[in-house]
Amino acid sequence: MALSSATSPKGVVISVPVLVLSVATAAIFFFFLLSSLSSSPPPCSCPTTPISTGYSRTDDKSIGFSGRISASKEDIDWVKCQIDANGLHMAENVLRKGINPRTREQQLQDLLQFKGISHYEGEEGKNHTAFPCPSELLVEQHHSNYGEPWAGGRDVFEFLAESIHLTPDSRVLEIGCGTLRVGSHFIRYLNPTHFHCLERDELSLMTAFRYELPSQGLLHKRPLIVRGDDMDFSKFGSEDLYDLIYASAVFLHIPDKLVWVGLERLVNRLKPLEGRIFVSHNIKFCSRLGGEECTRRLNHLGIEYLGKHTHDSLLFNHYEIWYEFRRSKL
Repeated sequence: MALSSATSPKGVVISVPVLVLSVATAAIFFFFLLSSLSSSPPPCSCPTTPISTGYSRTDDKSIGFSGRISASKEDIDWVKCQIDANGLHMAENVLRKGINPRTREQQLQDLLQFKGISHYEGEEGKNHTAFPCPSELLVEQHHSNYGEPWAGGRDVFEFLAESIHLTPDSRVLEIGCGTLRVGSHFIRYLNPTHFHCLERDELSLMTAFRYELPSQGLLHKRPLIVRGDDMDFSKFGSEDLYDLIYASAVFLHIPDKLVWVGLERLVNRLKPLEGRIFVSHNIKFCSRLGGEECTRRLNHLGIEYLGKHTHDSLLFNHYEIWYEFRRSKL
């Protein structure tokens, strides 16, 4: 005799074991279904609005961008004044707009031979831009002048900025900023006028003023970039103290004696204890003297060596060694 049975309205007999098994199967099914739903990844929580990072053209601290985007008359007047003040020379520009994307060598040849490729329909005499720009800059040849990836400039900026806990209000001096491979990122992040640079090469300066700053929309940041090759920092004033002074592979090309002169002139421009000097690559000006003599000279200047950093980029094929110093005396 069966233990128990249930009869449906139509007279179909269902044994209790079968009924129990069916209920158990259904329960197991719903258990795994709920488990799979609960273990699925949460919905995307990425921000839908841009986050302010100090890159805004204006001083507005709100999220987003407001204000003028294109260069103003004041921006143009400022960059012309900087070119004149640094004694830079620029050939007359007769280049047409509308360059077809080819290799840099082919583009440059087109620019020089055909004055570019243009769909201009006005008078031939008016077929040029109002503000001259050397053709070598328009094809970005300067992006290949450093023996390292141009993108590595961002990597250097991130390393230095994080090392000193950079803020938009920090003040930075670069010795030998070249064509702003690194400097453009500092300029974009820092408040206006807070980035200074001493550079000796005329073409690099022209590239900085006439291509990189305008092309990246940074004229309004008004960086102070001065031409000079004698470690003369008098044009930067004497009131502001720097949070960071850095030289990326520059001291390799400067006579040792001049490097020491520069350090002597700069030490009182660095914030005591908090400020940092970073020098990349082999510091030959120090290693040639030997450890004890170098330490003695640094101590005499009030500079303390803090150590060597090996920085290996996570994003680019870029590897550098940096030496860190600070001002040890008030």
